[in-house]
Amino acid sequence: MTTLLIILAAGTMLVLALFMAYVLGWANQAFHVEVDPRIEAVNEALPGANCGGCGFVGCGEYAEAVVAGNAPPDKCPVGGAACAEKIAQILGLELGESLPYRPAVHCGAHTDDKLKRHDYHDGERTCASANLVAGVQGCSFGCLGFGDCEQACDYDAVHVIDGLATIDYDKCVGCGACARVCPRKVISMVPFKAEKMLVVACCNRDFGKEVKAVCKVGCIGCKACAKFGELFLVEDNISRINYDDYDPDKPEQVAKAVEKCPASRLTYVGAPTEADLAAVADEEALPVVEAKPETTVDKTKWQG
Repeated sequence: MTTLLIILAAGTMLVLALFMAYVLGWANQAFHVEVDPRIEAVNEALPGANCGGCGFVGCGEYAEAVVAGNAPPDKCPVGGAACAEKIAQILGLELGESLPYRPAVHCGAHTDDKLKRHDYHDGERTCASANLVAGVQGCSFGCLGFGDCEQACDYDAVHVIDGLATIDYDKCVGCGACARVCPRKVISMVPFKAEKMLVVACCNRDFGKEVKAVCKVGCIGCKACAKFGELFLVEDNISRINYDDYDPDKPEQVAKAVEKCPASRLTYVGAPTEADLAAVADEEALPVVEAKPETTVDKTKWQG
């Protein structure tokens, strides 16, 4: 009797297994969705950083959008031109001229330049939290310096130095994470037509008198730059650059404006050019400082 029950149970399990296998096989055929092989090919061509710099959630979603024709093939800031060329080849597209976008910090005020700055100890030490507190610093437009951008960067390309977010363009890939997390939008993505680009290192939209009361180096909206061509436009008391008309091969286009800016807020950012490196080639490099771990215990004179 026991043997018969075992055989019956085993037979029942076998029948159920065969039935479920049939059902799963039928479901696989009935609900199968054809996936365009180009999506997988584009996804493999992408770097897989999933940084969101293209404007999509991840590389997979961007690959689907590109194949569907809802996004251009050159939106990946991490992969750059080489990645865009691969995607264009996969899709049989002609790739036009594309410019890399890199972040620019529209503030030049370090800690000592920020007037009416108050110690912020009661709240969470992040820019997002501090921005909700009235009067945390005199300038309500400038960099707060708590490093949300530094934390958001996966490439160690952003550091807060003396109270100001600073971009390391040798490491920056242009993913735009720093610009997205900045609560005051001090950081914006600029089309780099050259290794070094001219930017306005201020975003204070107050009148000149109010700006000088809260910052030593702020733009006062004097419109001096706007007198030297249509490249500069002063709106809301702050100078803006029309990058569509910006030509890095014509330095005379901006030279006078840079020279006449009383606050020196028209500055170049980016990697050093060959001319920059040649200018400091004869300077002696500072010696490398080696770390020497030491505690107060090491200097203690024991008695007893």
